[in-house]
Amino acid sequence: MLGEYRIEGRRAAEIAASVEHGVAQGALRPGQPLPPMRELAAALGVNPNTVAAAYRTLRERGVIETAGRRGSRVRPKPATTGREYIAVEVTEGVRDVSAGNPDPALLPPLGPAFAAAAEENDRAPVLYGGAAVEPELARLARADLDADGVPDGPVAVTSGSLDAIERVLAAHLRPGDTVAVEDPGWGSLLDLVPALGLRTAPVGVDDDGPRVEDVQRALEGGARALIVTDRAQNPTGAAVSAARARALRDVLRRHPDVLIVEDDHGHRIVDLPLHSLAGATRCWALVRSVAKAYGPDLRLAVLTGDELTLDRVRGRQRLGPGWVSRITQRAVVRLWRDRAVDVLSVAAAYGRRRDALIGALARRGVVAHGRSGLNVWVPVPDETGAVARLLQAGWAVAPGARFRIAAAPGVRVTVAELGEGEAEALADAVATALRDSAPAGHV
Repeated sequence: MLGEYRIEGRRAAEIAASVEHGVAQGALRPGQPLPPMRELAAALGVNPNTVAAAYRTLRERGVIETAGRRGSRVRPKPATTGREYIAVEVTEGVRDVSAGNPDPALLPPLGPAFAAAAEENDRAPVLYGGAAVEPELARLARADLDADGVPDGPVAVTSGSLDAIERVLAAHLRPGDTVAVEDPGWGSLLDLVPALGLRTAPVGVDDDGPRVEDVQRALEGGARALIVTDRAQNPTGAAVSAARARALRDVLRRHPDVLIVEDDHGHRIVDLPLHSLAGATRCWALVRSVAKAYGPDLRLAVLTGDELTLDRVRGRQRLGPGWVSRITQRAVVRLWRDRAVDVLSVAAAYGRRRDALIGALARRGVVAHGRSGLNVWVPVPDETGAVARLLQAGWAVAPGARFRIAAAPGVRVTVAELGEGEAEALADAVATALRDSAPAGHV
C-alpha cells in the first residue's frame, strides 16, 4: 500500500512524525491511502489506540483525511504546500502588481506613535498579570464597532486577522467539520482551514459578496461555520451590500448553530458602509486588522464576538502567547487618536486606481471586478497562459490559483501603487494576453 516507504515509531508522536516525514520527502504522495489502524498497529507491535492517536494528530495538522470506511489517506493538498508558493518570479524590468500590499506612501509614519508608547511603558511598565488589552484601545475599538452597528461584545487583540480566525475556528470546531469559505478567496485562509483538519465548502462570490444560494447550499449540506469578508474582499474587491446582508441573515437565522466569522478587511481603507452579519446566529466573531491602513508589520487585529466565543479565545490565548505587546497596542491608540490615516482620502486614492484600470479594461472589452480595496480580479480563459504572456509584456500579476478552489480561472492585479497613466498600458497588455490565448473564433 505504501510502496517502499516504511512507517516507524512506538509512540503516537513518533508515528505521526514518520508519516509527516514521508509526505515532506514525497515518499507518501497526495491521495495515497494509509494502512488501516489495526494493520499498522500489528506491524509496529503497538496498541491500535496508539495508531489512532497518531492518525488523529495528523488529521488535526491537515496532513491526512479520513473518509469513513474508505480509511485514511494523505490529503490531496497537504497543509505543507501553501498557496503563497504559487507565484511568479519578478525579474528586473518587470512591473510587479501581484503582491497585495498597500501603498507605502499612504501608510502613516510609526516613529512618533511608538516613541510615545515606549515612554508610557517606561513610566508604567506592563508586567505579568496585567490586562491583555489596552483599556483605551478597547474603548476606541468598541466605539467604532458601535457606530457601525456591530452587536455588543467583548474585545480581544490578536496578532493579525488570520490569528484571530484560527483561534475562533479552534474554539468551536473539531477536525472533520466543514467550513463554508469564499471562492475565490484569501489564499492564506484557504490554506488554514485544511491545516486545522477542517473541510472547505466553496461559496461563490460576486460584487455584492457571497452568493446567497451557495451559502444556503453549504449550510444545508452541514457546514458548521461561514467565513465572510465584509469589504475589500481579497482577491475580488467585493463588498457585502445592504440587500445581500439582509438575504444572508435570512438564511443564517434558519441555521442558528452555525458559527459566523467576519473579516472586515477594508476597515479604514474603504468608504463603503459595513453591513455586518453578526448576531444572526448564536456564535459569531468579527475581526479588524490594522495591516492595510497602518502597516502589515504591526501584526495587530481587534476581535469581538459573543461572550462564549471570546471567553474561549481569550482563555486559550492566555495559555499561548499571553497577549499582544501592549506597547504596540498603545502605539495603535496613538495613531487612532491622532487620526494618522485620513480614511476618505485613502479610500479615494485606491478607488481612483481601481476605477482607472477597470475602465481601461472595459474600453478594451475586458470584464474586471473591484468594488473596494486594493485589488482587481480579471477572469481569464487560460490562467497560466495569461500570467506568462503578461510577464513577457513586463507585468507580474498574481495567478488566480492562489485564491481558488472551484471558481473559474482569473488573475489578481494589485492597484495600490498603480501610477497615473499606467492603467492604460496595463489594460493594453491584459487585452493582448487574453486575445492571444482565446480559442479560434472567440477573439
